[in-house]
Amino acid sequence: MVNSLKNQKMQVKGRKIVIIGNGVAGITCARHIRKNDSSAEISVISGESTHFFSRTALMYIYMGHMKYEHTKPYEVWFWQKNRISLIHDWVKSVDFASKKLKLEASGALEYEILVLATGSRPNKFGWSGQDLKGVQGLYSLQDLESMERDTQGVQRGVVVGGGLIGIEMAEMLKSRNIHVTFLVREKSFWNNILPPQESEMINRHIREHHIDLRLQTELSEVIDDGSGKAGAVTTLAGEKIDCQFVGLTAGVNPNIAFLKDTELETELGVLVDAYFATSIQDVYAIGDCAQFRKAPAADRKLIEQVWYTARIHGETLAQTLTKEKTAYKPGPWFNSAKFFDIEYQTYGYVPAQWGEEMDSFYWEHPDGKICLRLLFKKANMEFVGVNTLGMRLRHAFFDKALKEKWTVGQVLSRFSLANFDPEFFKKHHEEIILAYNKKFDEQLSVQKAPWYKRLLGV
Repeated sequence: MVNSLKNQKMQVKGRKIVIIGNGVAGITCARHIRKNDSSAEISVISGESTHFFSRTALMYIYMGHMKYEHTKPYEVWFWQKNRISLIHDWVKSVDFASKKLKLEASGALEYEILVLATGSRPNKFGWSGQDLKGVQGLYSLQDLESMERDTQGVQRGVVVGGGLIGIEMAEMLKSRNIHVTFLVREKSFWNNILPPQESEMINRHIREHHIDLRLQTELSEVIDDGSGKAGAVTTLAGEKIDCQFVGLTAGVNPNIAFLKDTELETELGVLVDAYFATSIQDVYAIGDCAQFRKAPAADRKLIEQVWYTARIHGETLAQTLTKEKTAYKPGPWFNSAKFFDIEYQTYGYVPAQWGEEMDSFYWEHPDGKICLRLLFKKANMEFVGVNTLGMRLRHAFFDKALKEKWTVGQVLSRFSLANFDPEFFKKHHEEIILAYNKKFDEQLSVQKAPWYKRLLGV
Protein backbone atom coordinates (compact mmCIF):
# COMPACT_ATOMS: atom_id res chain seq x y z
CA MET A 1 0.00 0.00 0.00
CA VAL A 2 1.39 3.39 -0.98
CA ASN A 3 2.34 5.71 1.87
CA SER A 4 0.36 8.64 0.41
CA LEU A 5 0.64 12.01 2.15
CA LYS A 6 -2.58 13.47 0.81
CA ASN A 7 -4.44 13.06 4.08
CA GLN A 8 -1.53 13.30 6.49
CA LYS A 9 -0.45 16.33 8.48
CA MET A 10 3.31 16.44 8.71
CA GLN A 11 4.74 16.64 12.24
CA VAL A 12 8.47 16.23 11.75
CA LYS A 13 10.12 19.26 13.32
CA GLY A 14 12.89 18.24 15.64
CA ARG A 15 12.94 14.64 14.45
CA LYS A 16 15.95 12.56 13.44
CA ILE A 17 16.25 12.63 9.64
CA VAL A 18 18.78 10.42 7.89
CA ILE A 19 19.57 10.90 4.20
CA ILE A 20 21.43 8.18 2.29
CA GLY A 21 23.39 9.84 -0.51
CA ASN A 22 25.23 13.15 -0.66
CA GLY A 23 24.55 14.05 -4.27
CA VAL A 24 22.58 17.10 -5.35
CA ALA A 25 19.20 15.59 -4.36
CA GLY A 26 20.24 14.55 -0.86
CA ILE A 27 22.25 17.67 -0.04
CA THR A 28 19.59 20.03 -1.39
CA CYS A 29 17.04 18.26 0.78
CA ALA A 30 19.30 18.54 3.86
CA ARG A 31 19.98 22.24 3.27
CA HIS A 32 16.32 23.13 2.86
CA ILE A 33 15.26 21.07 5.87
CA ARG A 34 17.74 23.06 7.92
CA LYS A 35 16.50 26.37 6.48
CA ASN A 36 12.97 25.54 7.60
CA ASP A 37 13.67 23.64 10.84
CA SER A 38 16.41 24.64 13.27
CA SER A 39 15.75 21.69 15.59
CA ALA A 40 15.88 18.69 13.23
CA GLU A 41 18.77 16.27 13.65
CA ILE A 42 20.10 15.78 10.13
CA SER A 43 22.61 13.11 9.08
CA VAL A 44 23.82 12.50 5.52
CA ILE A 45 25.55 9.20 4.75
CA SER A 46 27.84 8.56 1.79
CA GLY A 47 30.59 6.03 1.24
CA GLU A 48 31.57 7.74 -2.01
CA SER A 49 33.03 10.99 -0.65
CA THR A 50 33.44 12.92 2.58
CA HIS A 51 31.79 16.03 1.15
CA PHE A 52 29.25 16.96 -1.49
CA PHE A 53 30.87 17.69 -4.86
CA SER A 54 29.75 18.56 -8.38
CA ARG A 55 29.43 15.23 -10.19
CA THR A 56 29.36 16.93 -13.59
CA ALA A 57 32.87 18.27 -12.89
CA LEU A 58 34.50 14.82 -12.62
CA MET A 59 35.65 14.92 -16.24
CA TYR A 60 37.43 18.24 -15.68
CA ILE A 61 39.45 16.78 -12.81
CA TYR A 62 40.72 14.04 -15.12
CA MET A 63 41.47 16.56 -17.87
CA GLY A 64 43.48 18.73 -15.48
CA HIS A 65 41.15 21.73 -15.62
CA MET A 66 40.12 21.43 -11.96
CA LYS A 67 41.16 19.80 -8.70
CA TYR A 68 38.79 17.84 -6.48
CA GLU A 69 38.63 20.67 -3.93
CA HIS A 70 37.45 23.02 -6.69
CA THR A 71 34.34 20.87 -7.22
CA LYS A 72 32.98 21.35 -3.68
CA PRO A 73 30.38 24.17 -3.65
CA TYR A 74 30.54 24.59 0.13
CA GLU A 75 33.43 25.23 2.48
CA VAL A 76 34.29 22.54 5.06
CA TRP A 77 32.93 24.71 7.88
CA PHE A 78 29.49 24.92 6.19
CA TRP A 79 28.36 21.52 7.48
CA GLN A 80 29.18 22.12 11.12
CA LYS A 81 27.73 25.62 11.04
CA ASN A 82 24.45 24.25 9.67
CA ARG A 83 24.55 21.24 11.98
CA ILE A 84 24.41 18.71 9.15
CA SER A 85 26.31 15.59 10.19
CA LEU A 86 28.26 13.97 7.34
CA ILE A 87 28.92 10.27 7.80
CA HIS A 88 31.52 8.79 5.43
CA ASP A 89 30.39 5.16 5.25
CA TRP A 90 28.48 2.65 3.13
CA VAL A 91 25.00 1.42 4.05
CA LYS A 92 24.93 -2.37 3.98
CA SER A 93 21.25 -2.91 4.81
CA VAL A 94 18.08 -1.26 6.12
CA ASP A 95 15.77 -2.69 8.79
CA PHE A 96 12.56 -0.78 8.10
CA ALA A 97 10.64 -2.42 10.97
CA SER A 98 13.07 -1.17 13.64
CA LYS A 99 14.11 1.95 11.70
CA LYS A 100 17.79 1.07 11.76
CA LEU A 101 20.57 1.19 9.20
CA LYS A 102 23.53 -1.17 9.25
CA LEU A 103 26.69 0.64 8.18
CA GLU A 104 29.86 -1.01 6.95
CA ALA A 105 32.24 0.64 9.43
CA SER A 106 30.11 2.63 11.87
CA GLY A 107 27.72 -0.02 13.14
CA ALA A 108 24.00 0.75 13.46
CA LEU A 109 22.26 4.08 13.02
CA GLU A 110 18.65 4.79 13.95
CA TYR A 111 16.33 7.13 12.10
CA GLU A 112 12.83 8.54 12.43
CA ILE A 113 12.57 9.70 8.84
CA LEU A 114 14.64 8.12 6.06
CA VAL A 115 15.37 9.75 2.70
CA LEU A 116 16.84 7.56 -0.03
CA ALA A 117 18.93 9.62 -2.45
CA THR A 118 21.33 6.93 -3.62
CA GLY A 119 21.69 8.03 -7.25
CA SER A 120 22.60 5.76 -10.15
CA ARG A 121 25.19 3.24 -11.24
CA PRO A 122 26.46 2.41 -14.75
CA ASN A 123 24.65 -0.27 -16.72
CA LYS A 124 26.26 -3.62 -17.39
CA PHE A 125 24.53 -6.03 -19.74
CA GLY A 126 26.39 -9.26 -19.03
CA TRP A 127 29.11 -8.82 -21.64
CA SER A 128 31.88 -11.38 -21.39
CA GLY A 129 34.90 -9.63 -19.85
CA GLN A 130 32.93 -6.69 -18.42
CA ASP A 131 34.57 -7.15 -15.01
CA LEU A 132 38.17 -7.16 -16.23
CA LYS A 133 40.58 -4.51 -14.96
CA GLY A 134 40.43 -1.47 -17.20
CA VAL A 135 36.72 -1.93 -17.94
CA GLN A 136 34.38 0.49 -16.19
CA GLY A 137 31.65 3.10 -16.30
CA LEU A 138 31.86 6.72 -15.18
CA TYR A 139 29.55 7.93 -12.44
CA SER A 140 31.21 8.00 -9.04
CA LEU A 141 34.37 9.45 -7.55
CA GLN A 142 35.64 5.87 -7.31
CA ASP A 143 35.08 5.50 -11.08
CA LEU A 144 37.23 8.58 -11.67
CA GLU A 145 39.98 7.21 -9.42
CA SER A 146 40.02 3.84 -11.20
CA MET A 147 40.02 5.55 -14.60
CA GLU A 148 42.99 7.68 -13.52
CA ARG A 149 44.85 4.54 -12.42
CA ASP A 150 43.92 2.26 -15.32
CA THR A 151 44.60 4.68 -18.18
CA GLN A 152 48.23 5.30 -17.24
CA GLY A 153 50.31 4.44 -20.31
CA VAL A 154 47.25 3.44 -22.36
CA GLN A 155 47.48 3.97 -26.12
CA ARG A 156 43.97 2.97 -27.24
CA GLY A 157 40.57 3.05 -25.60
CA VAL A 158 37.09 1.94 -26.62
CA VAL A 159 33.96 3.71 -25.38
CA VAL A 160 30.69 1.77 -25.61
CA GLY A 161 27.38 3.64 -25.66
CA GLY A 162 26.22 6.75 -27.49
CA GLY A 163 24.98 8.98 -24.68
CA LEU A 164 26.22 11.99 -22.75
CA ILE A 165 28.56 10.04 -20.47
CA GLY A 166 30.04 8.30 -23.50
CA ILE A 167 30.98 11.51 -25.29
CA GLU A 168 32.38 12.91 -22.01
CA MET A 169 34.60 9.86 -21.56
CA ALA A 170 35.75 10.07 -25.19
CA GLU A 171 36.77 13.70 -24.62
CA MET A 172 38.55 12.76 -21.39
CA LEU A 173 40.62 10.04 -23.06
CA LYS A 174 41.38 12.24 -26.06
CA SER A 175 42.70 14.95 -23.72
CA ARG A 176 45.53 12.52 -22.84
CA ASN A 177 46.24 11.65 -26.47
CA ILE A 178 44.63 8.23 -26.15
CA HIS A 179 43.16 7.02 -29.46
CA VAL A 180 39.41 6.54 -28.96
CA THR A 181 37.06 4.23 -30.83
CA PHE A 182 33.44 5.13 -30.00
CA LEU A 183 30.89 2.32 -30.48
CA VAL A 184 27.31 3.54 -30.97
CA ARG A 185 24.65 0.95 -31.78
CA GLU A 186 22.21 3.51 -33.25
CA LYS A 187 22.30 4.87 -36.81
CA SER A 188 23.33 8.28 -35.50
CA PHE A 189 24.63 9.68 -32.21
CA TRP A 190 21.93 10.12 -29.53
CA ASN A 191 19.22 9.85 -32.17
CA ASN A 192 16.69 8.62 -29.62
CA ILE A 193 16.84 12.15 -28.17
CA LEU A 194 17.98 14.45 -30.99
CA PRO A 195 16.18 15.01 -34.32
CA PRO A 196 18.20 13.99 -37.40
CA GLN A 197 19.86 17.34 -38.21
CA GLU A 198 21.08 17.92 -34.64
CA SER A 199 22.30 14.33 -34.36
CA GLU A 200 24.19 14.59 -37.67
CA MET A 201 25.84 17.82 -36.52
CA ILE A 202 27.22 16.01 -33.48
CA ASN A 203 28.35 13.06 -35.62
CA ARG A 204 30.45 15.48 -37.68
CA HIS A 205 31.78 17.24 -34.61
CA ILE A 206 32.87 13.97 -32.95
CA ARG A 207 34.80 12.96 -36.06
CA GLU A 208 36.34 16.42 -36.41
CA HIS A 209 37.87 15.84 -32.97
CA HIS A 210 39.55 12.71 -34.37
CA ILE A 211 37.33 10.24 -32.55
CA ASP A 212 36.83 6.97 -34.45
CA LEU A 213 33.02 6.98 -34.38
CA ARG A 214 31.52 3.61 -35.35
CA LEU A 215 27.75 3.88 -35.83
CA GLN A 216 25.48 0.80 -35.81
CA THR A 217 28.22 -1.09 -34.01
CA GLU A 218 27.65 -3.12 -30.84
CA LEU A 219 30.01 -4.67 -28.33
CA SER A 220 30.20 -8.47 -28.23
CA GLU A 221 32.88 -9.10 -25.61
CA VAL A 222 35.95 -7.71 -23.91
CA ILE A 223 39.03 -9.91 -24.35
CA ASP A 224 41.49 -10.60 -21.52
CA ASP A 225 45.08 -9.71 -22.37
CA GLY A 226 46.22 -12.72 -20.31
CA SER A 227 46.76 -10.81 -17.06
CA GLY A 228 43.18 -10.01 -16.08
CA LYS A 229 43.17 -6.71 -17.96
CA ALA A 230 41.34 -5.55 -21.07
CA GLY A 231 43.34 -6.25 -24.22
CA ALA A 232 40.78 -5.91 -27.00
CA VAL A 233 37.07 -5.93 -27.78
CA THR A 234 35.08 -7.71 -30.45
CA THR A 235 31.92 -6.36 -32.06
CA LEU A 236 28.78 -8.27 -33.02
CA ALA A 237 29.99 -8.00 -36.62
CA GLY A 238 33.10 -9.99 -35.63
CA GLU A 239 35.65 -7.16 -35.78
CA LYS A 240 38.44 -7.17 -33.20
CA ILE A 241 39.65 -3.79 -31.89
CA ASP A 242 42.82 -3.73 -29.80
CA CYS A 243 42.65 -1.52 -26.70
CA GLN A 244 43.83 -1.33 -23.10
CA PHE A 245 40.79 0.46 -21.64
CA VAL A 246 37.05 0.03 -22.18
CA GLY A 247 34.45 2.56 -21.03
CA LEU A 248 30.96 1.13 -20.53
CA THR A 249 28.69 4.15 -20.91
CA ALA A 250 25.44 2.58 -22.11
CA GLY A 251 23.31 4.48 -19.61
CA VAL A 252 22.75 4.17 -15.87
CA ASN A 253 20.16 2.60 -13.58
CA PRO A 254 18.96 3.41 -10.05
CA ASN A 255 21.43 2.41 -7.36
CA ILE A 256 19.12 0.34 -5.16
CA ALA A 257 20.67 -3.14 -5.07
CA PHE A 258 20.93 -3.06 -1.25
CA LEU A 259 17.13 -2.59 -1.06
CA LYS A 260 16.04 -5.40 -3.39
CA ASP A 261 15.37 -8.07 -0.73
CA THR A 262 13.41 -5.78 1.59
CA GLU A 263 9.70 -5.08 1.90
CA LEU A 264 10.14 -1.71 0.15
CA GLU A 265 8.28 -1.65 -3.17
CA THR A 266 10.67 -1.24 -6.09
CA GLU A 267 10.80 -1.78 -9.84
CA LEU A 268 13.70 -0.21 -11.71
CA GLY A 269 13.81 2.37 -8.92
CA VAL A 270 12.13 2.95 -5.56
CA LEU A 271 8.44 3.51 -6.24
CA VAL A 272 7.15 6.89 -5.01
CA ASP A 273 4.04 9.03 -5.27
CA ALA A 274 3.87 12.73 -6.12
CA TYR A 275 5.17 13.57 -2.63
CA PHE A 276 8.17 11.18 -2.90
CA ALA A 277 6.58 8.89 -0.32
CA THR A 278 7.42 5.18 -0.69
CA SER A 279 5.37 2.15 0.31
CA ILE A 280 6.77 2.36 3.87
CA GLN A 281 5.78 4.99 6.40
CA ASP A 282 8.42 7.72 7.00
CA VAL A 283 10.58 6.56 4.06
CA TYR A 284 11.03 8.74 0.96
CA ALA A 285 13.09 8.57 -2.24
CA ILE A 286 14.38 11.41 -4.43
CA GLY A 287 16.75 11.91 -7.32
CA ASP A 288 17.98 9.24 -9.73
CA CYS A 289 16.87 6.33 -7.54
CA ALA A 290 13.19 7.39 -7.38
CA GLN A 291 10.62 6.00 -9.80
CA PHE A 292 7.24 7.72 -9.94
CA ARG A 293 4.19 5.49 -9.95
CA LYS A 294 2.60 7.98 -12.32
CA ALA A 295 4.56 10.34 -14.58
CA PRO A 296 4.65 13.83 -13.03
CA ALA A 297 3.71 15.42 -16.39
CA ALA A 298 2.70 14.27 -19.85
CA ASP A 299 6.17 14.74 -21.32
CA ARG A 300 8.08 13.33 -18.32
CA LYS A 301 9.49 9.88 -17.64
CA LEU A 302 8.92 7.80 -14.52
CA ILE A 303 12.62 8.06 -13.62
CA GLU A 304 14.34 11.44 -13.94
CA GLN A 305 18.14 11.33 -14.02
CA VAL A 306 18.99 14.99 -14.53
CA TRP A 307 20.84 17.35 -12.18
CA TYR A 308 18.24 20.08 -12.07
CA THR A 309 15.30 17.73 -11.44
CA ALA A 310 17.23 16.15 -8.55
CA ARG A 311 17.61 19.60 -7.04
CA ILE A 312 13.86 20.26 -7.34
CA HIS A 313 13.17 16.83 -5.79
CA GLY A 314 15.24 17.80 -2.75
CA GLU A 315 13.61 21.21 -2.35
CA THR A 316 10.09 19.80 -2.73
CA LEU A 317 10.53 17.00 -0.20
CA ALA A 318 12.10 19.40 2.32
CA GLN A 319 9.02 21.59 2.02
CA THR A 320 6.79 18.59 2.73
CA LEU A 321 8.86 17.45 5.70
CA THR A 322 9.08 20.84 7.38
CA LYS A 323 6.17 23.06 6.29
CA GLU A 324 3.29 21.71 4.23
CA LYS A 325 2.60 18.78 1.96
CA THR A 326 3.89 19.75 -1.45
CA ALA A 327 3.43 17.70 -4.60
CA TYR A 328 6.19 17.63 -7.18
CA LYS A 329 5.44 20.00 -10.05
CA PRO A 330 8.43 19.96 -12.38
CA GLY A 331 7.43 22.73 -14.79
CA PRO A 332 8.71 22.84 -18.39
CA TRP A 333 11.44 20.35 -19.25
CA PHE A 334 14.99 21.64 -19.45
CA ASN A 335 18.34 19.98 -20.05
CA SER A 336 21.82 20.99 -21.15
CA ALA A 337 25.04 19.26 -22.13
CA LYS A 338 28.32 19.84 -23.92
CA PHE A 339 29.63 17.93 -26.93
CA PHE A 340 33.32 18.83 -26.84
CA ASP A 341 33.07 22.61 -27.43
CA ILE A 342 29.46 22.73 -28.70
CA GLU A 343 26.94 23.53 -25.98
CA TYR A 344 23.45 22.02 -26.12
CA GLN A 345 20.24 23.25 -24.50
CA THR A 346 16.65 22.15 -24.76
CA TYR A 347 13.49 23.60 -23.28
CA GLY A 348 10.01 22.09 -23.48
CA TYR A 349 9.06 19.25 -25.81
CA VAL A 350 11.40 18.42 -28.70
CA PRO A 351 11.49 14.65 -29.26
CA ALA A 352 13.57 12.89 -31.90
CA GLN A 353 10.37 12.41 -33.92
CA TRP A 354 6.97 14.08 -33.68
CA GLY A 355 3.47 13.57 -35.03
CA GLU A 356 1.49 15.24 -37.81
CA GLU A 357 -0.01 17.74 -35.38
CA MET A 358 3.41 19.43 -34.97
CA ASP A 359 5.53 21.56 -37.26
CA SER A 360 9.19 22.52 -36.95
CA PHE A 361 11.49 25.35 -37.93
CA TYR A 362 15.18 24.46 -38.21
CA TRP A 363 18.01 26.92 -38.83
CA GLU A 364 21.69 26.02 -39.11
CA HIS A 365 24.64 28.37 -39.47
CA PRO A 366 26.76 27.81 -42.61
CA ASP A 367 29.76 26.74 -40.50
CA GLY A 368 27.78 23.75 -39.20
CA LYS A 369 28.51 24.56 -35.55
CA ILE A 370 25.36 26.45 -34.52
CA CYS A 371 21.71 25.49 -34.97
CA LEU A 372 18.25 26.24 -33.65
CA ARG A 373 15.04 24.21 -33.80
CA LEU A 374 11.62 25.42 -32.74
CA LEU A 375 8.72 22.98 -32.45
CA PHE A 376 5.13 24.24 -32.48
CA LYS A 377 1.55 23.12 -33.00
CA LYS A 378 0.22 23.41 -36.56
CA ALA A 379 -3.30 24.32 -35.51
CA ASN A 380 -2.54 27.48 -33.53
CA MET A 381 1.25 27.96 -33.90
CA GLU A 382 1.71 27.46 -30.14
CA PHE A 383 5.40 27.09 -29.27
CA VAL A 384 6.12 23.79 -27.47
CA GLY A 385 9.91 23.43 -27.42
CA VAL A 386 13.35 24.47 -28.58
CA ASN A 387 16.72 22.82 -29.23
CA THR A 388 19.89 24.78 -29.68
CA LEU A 389 23.50 23.79 -30.34
CA GLY A 390 26.34 26.30 -30.13
CA MET A 391 24.13 29.09 -28.79
CA ARG A 392 23.23 29.84 -25.16
CA LEU A 393 19.60 30.65 -24.39
CA ARG A 394 18.05 32.29 -21.35
CA HIS A 395 16.15 29.88 -19.10
CA ALA A 396 13.71 32.52 -17.78
CA PHE A 397 12.69 33.48 -21.32
CA PHE A 398 11.64 29.99 -22.38
CA ASP A 399 10.14 29.10 -19.03
CA LYS A 400 7.84 32.10 -19.42
CA ALA A 401 7.11 31.39 -23.09
CA LEU A 402 6.11 27.78 -22.38
CA LYS A 403 4.01 28.55 -19.32
CA GLU A 404 2.18 31.39 -21.07
CA LYS A 405 1.76 29.42 -24.30
CA TRP A 406 3.36 31.96 -26.64
CA THR A 407 3.15 31.41 -30.38
CA VAL A 408 6.30 30.64 -32.31
CA GLY A 409 6.02 34.11 -33.83
CA GLN A 410 6.04 35.73 -30.40
CA VAL A 411 9.11 33.70 -29.44
CA LEU A 412 11.03 34.68 -32.57
CA SER A 413 10.07 38.35 -32.58
CA ARG A 414 11.26 38.61 -28.96
CA PHE A 415 14.30 36.42 -29.54
CA SER A 416 16.88 39.14 -28.95
CA LEU A 417 16.33 38.75 -25.19
CA ALA A 418 16.39 34.96 -25.34
CA ASN A 419 20.07 34.89 -26.25
CA PHE A 420 22.49 34.40 -23.36
CA ASP A 421 25.81 34.18 -25.20
CA PRO A 422 28.81 35.94 -23.65
CA GLU A 423 29.61 39.53 -24.59
CA PHE A 424 31.10 40.06 -28.07
CA PHE A 425 29.67 36.78 -29.42
CA LYS A 426 28.00 37.31 -32.78
CA LYS A 427 24.21 37.31 -32.55
CA HIS A 428 22.09 35.57 -35.19
CA HIS A 429 18.59 36.93 -34.47
CA GLU A 430 18.12 38.72 -37.77
CA GLU A 431 19.22 35.85 -40.01
CA ILE A 432 17.10 33.37 -38.04
CA ILE A 433 13.98 35.51 -38.46
CA LEU A 434 14.72 36.03 -42.15
CA ALA A 435 14.98 32.25 -42.62
CA TYR A 436 11.69 31.72 -40.75
CA ASN A 437 9.91 34.41 -42.78
CA LYS A 438 11.11 32.84 -46.01
CA LYS A 439 10.00 29.33 -45.06
CA PHE A 440 6.59 30.25 -43.67
CA ASP A 441 5.87 33.38 -45.75
CA GLU A 442 5.74 35.59 -42.66
CA GLN A 443 6.88 39.16 -41.95
CA LEU A 444 8.25 38.91 -38.42
CA SER A 445 10.77 41.45 -37.15
CA VAL A 446 12.87 41.74 -34.00
CA GLN A 447 11.09 43.65 -31.23
CA LYS A 448 13.42 45.75 -29.09
CA ALA A 449 10.98 48.07 -27.29
CA PRO A 450 11.42 48.79 -23.55
CA TRP A 451 8.07 47.11 -22.75
CA TYR A 452 9.61 43.83 -23.81
CA LYS A 453 12.38 44.11 -21.28
CA ARG A 454 9.80 44.76 -18.58
CA LEU A 455 7.98 41.65 -19.77
CA LEU A 456 10.88 39.50 -18.62
CA GLY A 457 11.84 41.67 -15.68
CA VAL A 458 15.25 42.64 -17.11
